[in-house]
Amino acid sequence: MSSVTLDHVSKRFGNVKGVEDVHITIQSGEFFTFLGPSGCGKTTTLRMIAGFYFPSAGRIQFGQQDVTHLPPHKRNTGMVFQNYALFPHMTVFENIAFGLQVRKLPKQDIKEKVERAQRLVHLEGYGERRIDQLSGGQQQRVALARALVIEPQILLLDEPLSNLDAKLREETRYEIKRLQSELGITTIYVTHDQAEAMSMSDRIMVMQGGEVQQIGTPYEVYHRPVNRFVASFIGETNLWEGKIVATDGNLIRVQVAPEIELVGDRANASAIAKLQPGETVTLSIRPEAVEEAGEADAPACNQLAGVVEVAEFTGASVNYVTKIESLQLRSMFVNRGSRVKQAGEPIRLRIPTESIYFIG
Repeated sequence: MSSVTLDHVSKRFGNVKGVEDVHITIQSGEFFTFLGPSGCGKTTTLRMIAGFYFPSAGRIQFGQQDVTHLPPHKRNTGMVFQNYALFPHMTVFENIAFGLQVRKLPKQDIKEKVERAQRLVHLEGYGERRIDQLSGGQQQRVALARALVIEPQILLLDEPLSNLDAKLREETRYEIKRLQSELGITTIYVTHDQAEAMSMSDRIMVMQGGEVQQIGTPYEVYHRPVNRFVASFIGETNLWEGKIVATDGNLIRVQVAPEIELVGDRANASAIAKLQPGETVTLSIRPEAVEEAGEADAPACNQLAGVVEVAEFTGASVNYVTKIESLQLRSMFVNRGSRVKQAGEPIRLRIPTESIYFIG
């Protein structure tokens, strides 16, 4: 396995910026995800690593080897494409064996390696089937086996689950992570799906407009977003604007509406947040961090009274949108069998001090 370093890599298509100054090192054996909306530059970055695009600036290294201008077939990477790119006129066995045949391995070696790859992805006994006889999930596993059978240093996956239904996506997500962990292979994964990125990755690189917004563990990008884009793109959050009215040690008091002041902790702030009285600041409050306060509870710090605008019962959770003065607050509570409030009913909520994150 190998580490991957992108040393200030940029890519332009004529006058159009594709990727700007990406500087990262992906450790050997790491599961690293490029996450962002369509057109953010994540697939362009992956294709530069694969060798399908050459950078306009910067260098790419696999370990200590400079591969910036090496063609794809000399990089020893395995790639799974969004549409799988399988050969419809070939059997499962022939599809998986293709890369080994190009490398002119002996037939017995090819047979052994293909059968091992089939076992890895649970496709034993499918070797003679045509591709059009397989389900979408089985085709995805053929593509994965074809990428793994050549024993690559680095596995590249470009939105491999986007064509699957929700249940199959979840099952295949688990299988990919299982395989990656079992083989210890350096894996770079591209997706726009936050749930995929959060559940599978060791680290995530969030991209927007061809630029890196944040690199960190799933916990870091979720709980400590560096800016508004990351906070709103990763999961769901309430973004409230406010003005700092006072500070008391580590406590920051912010006015977010004429009659509402919230208190947060200075430790929960991004590097760009200016936490001085008079400064405007953006607060990020995750729905699951909001607590319901009982009618008998004495008024406390960050306790708010409002009216339910939307009530959503999902089975696993109860989600509310609550009107509080001029603000809306989204909250999520684990379903424990309690009665679900309906639109128009009053509700009392509390935002824990430690659950307010200052973005800047």
